[in-house]
Amino acid sequence: MGITAMVRTVRSVASFRRIELDPVTRRLRRAADVDDLRRIARGRLPRGVFDYIDGGAEGERTMRANSDDFAATTFVPRVLTGAGAPDISTTVLGRRIAAPLIAAPTGFTRIAHSSGEVAVARACARAGIPFTLSTLGTRSVEEVRAASAGTLWLQVYMWRDRGLVRDLLARAAEAGYAAILPTVDTAVFGRRDRDVRRGFTLPPKLGLSTLIDGALHPAWTLDFVRAEPIRFANVLGATVGDGTEAVTLADYVNSQMDDALGWRDIEWLRGQWSGPVVVKGLAAGADAATAASIGVDGVVVSNHGGRQLDGVQSTLALLPGVVDAVAGRCEVFLDGGVRRGTDIVTALALGAQAVLVGRPMLYGLGAAGERGVDHTIELLLSGLRRSLALLGVRDIEGLDPSLVIPPWARQI
Repeated sequence: MGITAMVRTVRSVASFRRIELDPVTRRLRRAADVDDLRRIARGRLPRGVFDYIDGGAEGERTMRANSDDFAATTFVPRVLTGAGAPDISTTVLGRRIAAPLIAAPTGFTRIAHSSGEVAVARACARAGIPFTLSTLGTRSVEEVRAASAGTLWLQVYMWRDRGLVRDLLARAAEAGYAAILPTVDTAVFGRRDRDVRRGFTLPPKLGLSTLIDGALHPAWTLDFVRAEPIRFANVLGATVGDGTEAVTLADYVNSQMDDALGWRDIEWLRGQWSGPVVVKGLAAGADAATAASIGVDGVVVSNHGGRQLDGVQSTLALLPGVVDAVAGRCEVFLDGGVRRGTDIVTALALGAQAVLVGRPMLYGLGAAGERGVDHTIELLLSGLRRSLALLGVRDIEGLDPSLVIPPWARQI
């Protein structure tokens, strides 16, 4: 073969990607899934910050089980169904949303990136999915509403000071929040060994180890010091403390939150709020049945992402029992372990109305700020569309248990 022919052959197979000058775009190109975003965030965040986001309670068995049970689920696809391009929109609490995905409440979100809850809320609004603000958020109900015209929910911790709860609900109603999610699995704060080992506080205390860690992660440190101080924005100036003084989250929750919650408190909340009430943090079918009997609009099957009582079953394993117990009297949601579009499919096929996702949003935020959250949502929703198409299902309503084989079904 002559030189000219060789050159033509090389030209026919060789192509060169245009050099991308934007570092965020380059970073996100390497993120094919949520685990890649987690890896990138781990490299960019100080270890104490990453462990606060990533860690679970004690031995982290429950946290691992949440994702392991999804990973162990298999599928039974149907073919030649004529389904066509799938429609992933659905109805949640009487509102049509673009997909059965909801941003879960995450406390102290600005620890991952200074844009914090505002960035996640804006990304959710662009995607047409709800965003849930935590009571312990670092942006207030008013700040998040000013930044987002999307559907907003408010997660509610029950302070011992009921006047503070009542005021927060009134502010949320004024700002047009669509639903509240009282969290009921934090009678006391779970022991998170990673935080204990690092002596992690909110906001982080400065010491030799944090100074060294900050120097090793200059992008995060520069973002942190340039931004305004991180506070619990919804309780600024309140007697419960707003994060001005560094405190371990365990001490804060144990001292300020009501550890004697009962169903009467959920009924009290219903009297303070005219919109939907969704109880978050249920594991037992009997508790879900009680919630449905007092007229709540929804329940979230949740073990707090494995951050409270270690050894609780995965939320996927708990889901069928809760669905059976409520028997259609209220909507059922799942929180914990969702990392792929196939996981969303699995939860919906087993009876969930939608899923809540927390850590993946923070991985995206830590990896690339607001654009990282956009990328997280797109990974999950594109995976959902692809999974529906490959299962031969036209829309969300077409999902049913016959399409999935959860790990416990194979053990019978």
